[in-house]
Amino acid sequence: MTSSSTIDPVLARPGRASRWFRSSDGRLTLWQLPNPALWVWLAALVLGRLDLSAAHATAVDGVRHGALIVWALDEVVRGSSPFRRVLGAVVLVAQVASLVTA
Repeated sequence: MTSSSTIDPVLARPGRASRWFRSSDGRLTLWQLPNPALWVWLAALVLGRLDLSAAHATAVDGVRHGALIVWALDEVVRGSSPFRRVLGAVVLVAQVASLVTA
């Protein structure tokens, strides 16, 4: 009988798609509750939908981008699965590119 915290040898074979979505202990980690950086991003996203003055809109936009950059860096460094680390890297590149081209 296998424990739920061990990696199934069939899933651990290179080339298996599910390996990209599993943590080192074999848990599926595609979705997790948002961490604080994502809560800040969501709040800034909602605030950005309001009719704000130009100065406030710029500040909220900066907070929104900053929160996503913090989240992406966290995922690149501490992501629980290869998919989450790659997703963090993609979001980080997209955010830096949007700031450079702005």
